[in-house]
Parts: sequence; C-alpha cells; structure tokens
Amino acid sequence: MAEYRVTGLSAEVIAELIAEVGPLWHEQHQERLAARPRRRAVGAGAKHKFVFVDRPPATLVSLCHGTTHDVLVCWFGVDRSTITRAIGEVRPLLAQGGCTIAPDLRLRTLAEVVEYLGVDGGTGIIDGTEVRVRRPAAGRKDRDTFVSGKTRQNVVKTMVLTDADRRVMFCSPVRPGSCADITQARQLGLDRLLTDGPFMEILADAGYQGMGAQTGGRVVTPPHRKFKKNAPAW
Repeated sequence: MAEYRVTGLSAEVIAELIAEVGPLWHEQHQERLAARPRRRAVGAGAKHKFVFVDRPPATLVSLCHGTTHDVLVCWFGVDRSTITRAIGEVRPLLAQGGCTIAPDLRLRTLAEVVEYLGVDGGTGIIDGTEVRVRRPAAGRKDRDTFVSGKTRQNVVKTMVLTDADRRVMFCSPVRPGSCADITQARQLGLDRLLTDGPFMEILADAGYQGMGAQTGGRVVTPPHRKFKKNAPAW
C-alpha cells in the first residue's frame, strides 16, 4: 500500500502524514467516546481491526484512483461499513492539513471543464467507456437499447474527458449501450461548447469523426478513409 503507484505519495511522505494526522484522529476518537454515557471503562471492549496506520493509505487510494470501497474491503479484509466510516473520518483531517482541491479548481459541469481547459489553450482527451449490466427483463420495451454494437453485450455507456496528464475532469451520466459515442457527445452539448468557447484541442478516436468539422477543428480524430489523401483545411 505504500507503493508510489498505488497512493501517489512516497513512503516517507505517507509516514509524515500519519504522524501529523494521527494525533488529530485520536483526539476526535476520544471526544466521540466521551460524548455519550459509558458502561465500561475507557479502553475496554473490542479493539480496532482496521488500525489507524492503514486508514490514510486506504483514503489516498480511494481519492487518487476512485477505487470502490468493495475493492478496499478485499485488500484489508474488513467490512465495507468500516472502510466507508474510516474514509469519512480521515478525509476531513487530510483537508485540514492541506491535502485538498483548491475551490477555484472544483469543476462540476462540462461547460466549466471546457472553460478551464480553454484558458491556456489546453489539450483534452475524450472517450466513451462501457460497463456491463444485467440483461433487462423479458418483455421490457427498451430491452434492445442496452445492446452495444461494438461488444454485442448489455452495457451502459459514459463519456469521460481528461486533460493531457490523464486526470479525469468530467464523467457524464450513463446512457444505454446502443447510443453512439458521437451522439452522446452531441446530446451533452460538447460540440456547441467547443464552437462557442475558446480555441482548444480535444483528442478523440474514430468514434467522434465528424465533430472536427462541426467545431472548427477543435476535435482531432483519425482521418476518415476518404480524407487520407485530400484532407480538408480544418
């Protein structure tokens, strides 16, 4: 868990973070114990199976990679409620120590993401990702709309936009798997935001061919086979 590729921090930094946050967590824990009447002496009862030293790394993994709590449950061998409660306790303590996102960089909508990337003429990357779902019940009128034309499986699809450093900036609501990538982008208004907004570059795969002409070349895709020799000006 102390591996840099897992937590995003070196082992030395994690040790300093634990030494800084540990007393604050212990103080809060004692306050919670003293806030209600007790029938047993302080220190009696069951001990923490999920010790504090493991809680900051688990929180860092959840924040860095968006790992679900079910995955952390398998790593640490505790209940899901324990992981959820631990992350809820440690996140505010990390924020007090400066491990948080600046308020002016908190992007909530696709329009804010496009505006943020367009300030410095940044580069973004978009792609659609599919997640398998249970096959809808027989007789449901929209049963076939969840079948993906690419994988031939029942899926839901979402569009993810990252910056050049592959940091996730936006993740759209899910759509049935039969929805094409470019259709989902148009329904989200990406073509309109790029056309009316500042000039920037969005890298995309062949599923978004056609948006380059609509956005004045702001969306860059692999050339269509009919444009390989005589590419248009955009």
